[in-house]
Amino acid sequence: MGESGRDIEQVLGSIHTTEVTRRGFMMTTLAVGFALAVRPVSAETIVTDAEGLTAGEVKIPTSDGPLPAYRSMPSKGRSFPVVVVVQEIFGVHEHIKDVCRRLAKLGYLAVAPELYARQGDVSKLSGINEIREKVVSKVADSQVMADLDATVAWAKSSGNGNIEQLGITGFCWGGRIVWLYAAHNPRVKAAVAWYGRLVGKPSELQPKHPIDVAASLKVPVLGLYGGDDQGIPLDTVEQMRTALKAAGRPSEIVVYPNTPHGFHADYRASYRKEQAEDGWQRLQAWFKQHGVG
Repeated sequence: MGESGRDIEQVLGSIHTTEVTRRGFMMTTLAVGFALAVRPVSAETIVTDAEGLTAGEVKIPTSDGPLPAYRSMPSKGRSFPVVVVVQEIFGVHEHIKDVCRRLAKLGYLAVAPELYARQGDVSKLSGINEIREKVVSKVADSQVMADLDATVAWAKSSGNGNIEQLGITGFCWGGRIVWLYAAHNPRVKAAVAWYGRLVGKPSELQPKHPIDVAASLKVPVLGLYGGDDQGIPLDTVEQMRTALKAAGRPSEIVVYPNTPHGFHADYRASYRKEQAEDGWQRLQAWFKQHGVG
């Protein structure tokens, strides 16, 4: 509030401040339907219609060219609070698009950029190991931070998004990214991370993990985790809780007992209706508590 346009852009972070290797995009449009690796989808799959919404693909300007993204918002009005939605490991497939429509029904401009677009289209790969090996292992955190900065800048320049009320949420692969972005961009008012990995060995492309930025988080994060998540041991969740407490950060972690990874993913067998609905209510309350909407 009260900042000049120039100051806002400086705080946002220019899409040029995080170095990204210049290369062509392997994806110029979004995938259609559900990723191959998750088919057949569950009978419990939630389908949110686009009635009363403006929804569809948009292009996010980046230093490398236009990045495909899915955007949904109410069809009437403007200057909506903004929620950036960070994809699962399966990319911006139908489930992530549906999450955007759910948020738009609540009055948000929700936008999900395809953050693997330079490295490949995971929607056509048949297994999660293949997805990791051929695409995800090549995606640099610095590239992701720059693309998210570009997405926020796009929401502002579109005239439809109010980035004074900016939130971010993400699932699985995107849950980890949410923690990192909460340390990267102080313009974010609130963040919700769904079962994102918290610890790991540093590498050239992933120099830090959420545990490493716990003390430097600039915004409050709500973490939602499953007690039976085989990929995210509970001791790592407790490590993060301890680090957040030691740093005096106003972030929280909720652990659902007897709950697996991917419990929000209604199109998969991992879906847990009660926990997913509770988490969704917590997301809405967290956003409103911290000025997003």
